Amino acid sequence: MRIAVCGKGGSGKSTISALLAKQMAKTKNVLVLDIDESNYGLHSQLGMVAPQDLMEYFGGKKGFKEKQKSPKTTQFWGLAANENSTGKPAQQQSRFFKNRWGFSDLPAEFVEEKEGIRLMAVGKIHDFGEGCACPMGVLTREFLENLDLGKNDVVIVDTEAGTEHFGRGVDKDFDLILVVVDPSYESLKLSKKFDEFGSQCGCSVYFVLNRVEPDIREEMLNSVNCANVVAEIPAKRELFKASLKGEELDIELEEIAKLAEFLEHVRY
Repeated sequence: MRIAVCGKGGSGKSTISALLAKQMAKTKNVLVLDIDESNYGLHSQLGMVAPQDLMEYFGGKKGFKEKQKSPKTTQFWGLAANENSTGKPAQQQSRFFKNRWGFSDLPAEFVEEKEGIRLMAVGKIHDFGEGCACPMGVLTREFLENLDLGKNDVVIVDTEAGTEHFGRGVDKDFDLILVVVDPSYESLKLSKKFDEFGSQCGCSVYFVLNRVEPDIREEMLNSVNCANVVAEIPAKRELFKASLKGEELDIELEEIAKLAEFLEHVRY
């Protein structure tokens, strides 16, 4: 299952991604893929160090751009054999991957791991003037298209804030989209756009209401497609403080457990 976690900046995407990954790792093999080039805190919420950018596996942004320019590229990356780790014949789909990857084929130097959760980051903006994040969008799409999942494998993708990843066509490879909605006018309005984009790319869209307090709950529910609200996360001071300090989120919430159970049984 490939799950996109979307929302406006500051809505709590990374918090929900981290909490959900920890919960689902109890029964599933979980890969968290960080595709938000401006978020530098997801790894700390998972209690890990920041992974090396996957973009560097392909020669960095400069090397990756060079491979994009030539449709006749003969240099590919991946396993040396003509089969993936499951023994199935490789299906050539990419200029950048010679063979399809499963979880066991992920290059170890670009993966951080703790308590059954793997973490990868496609790329970050590190320096002034280095250029736009467009190559990261291309690599994300290529990576997801090239990734084979087993029955118990789950990929949780912490997307960049806003809607640009829809414009890049990344979301066509997701099985479902979780939209994190916080109690702000911008977030409530943007949720309708996420619902629209989800329909356009053929993905089921569900909503996670975040930082819900009793006096605003009804207004939040009335502002989204309430039939597709699958979790309501209450405002928790301990979550806020841990995130503020960059600490690991060692907090178990009943609402996250119910969300994980829903996702394990949902049909998409």
